[in-house]
Amino acid sequence: MNVDKLISKLLVLGFALAIGSVVEARVTGLPDFTELVEEVGPAVVNIRVTQFGDQAENQLRQQNQNPETPDQQPFGDQDVPEFFRRFFGQPDGRGFPQPDRSGAGSGFIIDPDGIIVTNHHVVDGADEIIVRLPDRREFEAELIGSDDESDIAVLQIDAEDLPSLRWGDSGALRQGEWVIAIGSPFNFDQSVTAGIVSAKGRSNAAQSYVPFIQTDVAINRGNSGGPLLNMDGEVVGVNSWILSASGGYIGLSFSIPAEVAVSTVSQLREKGVVERGLLGVEVGPVTREMAEALQLDRPVGALVNNVSEDSAAEQAGIEPGDVILAFDGQRLETWNDLPPLVGANPPGTEATVLVSRNGREREFEVVLQALEDREATLLSDAEEEPTRSNMLGLAVENLGEDRRRRAEAPEGGVLVTEVESAAAWREGVRPGDLILMINNQPVDGVSGFEDIVADLPGGRAVALRIWRNGATTFVAYTPDSNDED
Repeated sequence: MNVDKLISKLLVLGFALAIGSVVEARVTGLPDFTELVEEVGPAVVNIRVTQFGDQAENQLRQQNQNPETPDQQPFGDQDVPEFFRRFFGQPDGRGFPQPDRSGAGSGFIIDPDGIIVTNHHVVDGADEIIVRLPDRREFEAELIGSDDESDIAVLQIDAEDLPSLRWGDSGALRQGEWVIAIGSPFNFDQSVTAGIVSAKGRSNAAQSYVPFIQTDVAINRGNSGGPLLNMDGEVVGVNSWILSASGGYIGLSFSIPAEVAVSTVSQLREKGVVERGLLGVEVGPVTREMAEALQLDRPVGALVNNVSEDSAAEQAGIEPGDVILAFDGQRLETWNDLPPLVGANPPGTEATVLVSRNGREREFEVVLQALEDREATLLSDAEEEPTRSNMLGLAVENLGEDRRRRAEAPEGGVLVTEVESAAAWREGVRPGDLILMINNQPVDGVSGFEDIVADLPGGRAVALRIWRNGATTFVAYTPDSNDED
């Protein structure tokens, strides 16, 4: 064998060894969950719930009258599509109504004296709650408190010296971090699945105060209420719902962050209910055109559409058209970030609100309070000849005091009687809307409307504050080129 061949073989061998080392490193570098599961598993429980009597029978009868078909029920078990589908055990709805209705879910022990956390929707309406421990002991549980807004419930069983889990810092979670879930999918006790954190701060209309953790951990019916754990064995979330067209896991699982769960559990244990502070604003998204009209560098924050009368926001000086950029030092990327930040604080909490107004940042000190909703009615038909052919492509008229009083409409503004602009129509402007502001300038009647429109620069987005049926919102669009005189 000559030297060249020997060198060539050595190079090939070295390359193969190097590749093997890399592969081995990658394989051995994957996490081993065995010790973690052995440590935390004894504190995860199975929960069975039962409803007795007429209530359960009526629910089953209603389900039988609305049988599920693929066309009618693409997203859930109810008689209307439920996009954010719950997934603890449900009856199949076939056959005759039964005298009781049963379901199942998961939970975990947070106190050795028998305090257990689960989901509100697992135990909601239950007449009997049975908790089964991993050692097969069973206890009838007492419901200490339950909160629909956060989907958290707290149970108590008569037991002592139980294994328990500790809370972790959900705020420290990062995308791509390993997490595991333990629960009882389809009543299979102590099932373990693993995955990574996909995203944080996901919103759900049913729980607007919760910035959900999204993972790709496999979760199915029966996992509800079980813990989401980090690699230190700490509870960083409570498994709550999945997004699925079939009801089974497709890689989109959502958990309540520990920071929300801890606060909720503490209040439920102390008072039996959860109190949340309210700022008193209606907010919406900041679009690209809205950001341009409101002199923002980029679409960010929560646009204040309306401020409730005598609310914390009004008393502090926050106005419609302001864009909330931060609440108590925490920056908002989207408008969905605001409700969880506000709702995490009880009434009476003092906080600082940073807003952008006319392109300049201002801070306001607020004291959170609880507010009541107010209803309103629709505006009636137009009564006078409207203005036409203006830059905004809107025909408007003054609103008579009689109609304003009947509709409980706010003071000022002009009534839209016709939408001539295609751009305005696409963004949602409709006849019957009351325009209250243009680019943060109050509109006081048709003459004021015409003066403001005459001074608007061409080719730029315009933001309108609109009142409709008792609610206010902002709409932004760039007027069509042919809308001008």
